[in-house]
Amino acid sequence: MWAWRWRTSLAVLVAGAGLLAGCVNLDERQREWIFQPGQRTWSGGTAAAQGMSDVWIAYDSRRDGSAVKLHGLWLDGPTADAPLLLYLHGARYDVRGSAPRIRRMQQLGFAVLAVDYRGFGQSSAALPSEDSAYEDARAAWDWLAARYPSAKRYLFGHSLGGAIAVHLAAEVQADAAGLIVEGSFSSIPDVVSNFKWGWLPVGPLITQRFEAGERIGAVKTPLLVVHGSADALIPPALGRALYERAPEPKRFVLVDGGSHHNTNALGQAQYREALAELFGLPRAQ
Repeated sequence: MWAWRWRTSLAVLVAGAGLLAGCVNLDERQREWIFQPGQRTWSGGTAAAQGMSDVWIAYDSRRDGSAVKLHGLWLDGPTADAPLLLYLHGARYDVRGSAPRIRRMQQLGFAVLAVDYRGFGQSSAALPSEDSAYEDARAAWDWLAARYPSAKRYLFGHSLGGAIAVHLAAEVQADAAGLIVEGSFSSIPDVVSNFKWGWLPVGPLITQRFEAGERIGAVKTPLLVVHGSADALIPPALGRALYERAPEPKRFVLVDGGSHHNTNALGQAQYREALAELFGLPRAQ
């Protein structure tokens, strides 16, 4: 149902693009459709987040000087010397909606910080944009670096969060020990072009482009791209396209039968192998 709604929202974007092209609210409408921000979480999200610690990250925006306050969830690692993972979620649900995936990443050996962008959950109220999400992700990364300067730090992004993670990895480069993207894509125009009406020439009207495929070449860290073979929202070909444009070292993992939401659960064994082989991490049990 969620996949259908998101695709329908983008269908409205495309269908109405010509009419909206001359309107000043075109950018705002795209931001609403792509992010779908708010305080929503899936029915089991709140319970799944029990036991995680609240984190608050305050900073002044370099874009407009506004005071920003981000809310995040922290989950200690399985060992005292566990590597750190910055978790960047996708559209619609706040950070609690990612709690099961956060726990699985901890089971793979990480201490995890997951944050809400502006407009989500308890973070500052604002309509998020591509640029503001990039800025929020960088603030969370800097927060980790300031508190754990000697720890290995990794990036993880799911869906839309994958594009945000690619941008951040290209920005911090060798400061990151590794980058993981799951169920992500090469760009929003590429996502739109894969819909049945994707032949319509609306690409130039898309303002929130998330051109991860263009930025991936600047990433200086090992890359793991994971995708579900049955992902009906973001086709595996878009994950593969992102992978193909990345420099070595890299690895692509296709999880048989994985959807946009359950690939992380179904692919845990493949994750363990890939993390060990690509990043040299212990094969967590």
